[in-house]
Amino acid sequence: MKNYLAIKKKLYEACVFFVEEKHNTVSTSIESCKKALFSETKSSAGDKHETGRAMLQLEMEKASQQLTVINQMRKVLNKITFENSTDCICLGSLIFTNKLNYYLAISAGKITVDNEIYFAVSSNSPIGKQLLGKAVGDSISFNEAKILNIY
Repeated sequence: MKNYLAIKKKLYEACVFFVEEKHNTVSTSIESCKKALFSETKSSAGDKHETGRAMLQLEMEKASQQLTVINQMRKVLNKITFENSTDCICLGSLIFTNKLNYYLAISAGKITVDNEIYFAVSSNSPIGKQLLGKAVGDSISFNEAKILNIY
């Protein structure tokens, strides 16, 4: 008998790690851009200098948007309780189908736990929207999968 609570906990921890890694990468990028922005000195080629500054500003804006997405992922993860099991799929559900296994949380992709593959998907993703609210025995159009178990 598998311990599904332990699997859900490992999947949750993998999602948290995924978010933290993304946060660290984006934060490093922002710091790098800030340093480059403040260290850039005006040269005789003024237009070239302004173009470089504009590019750095764009990079920082892009990184800032990524931080917003990362913070939204954190909020979603904070809503998950993996202790309880329900009859229908909701945030934090572990879903077994005849095709693939899913964990409804954030879009973190393929995660391997105890030599078994799971796909962490967001409830806002196309597959997540199809899974949300379904019960054992229901089918989804993605891969024509049938839901076998929910934990």
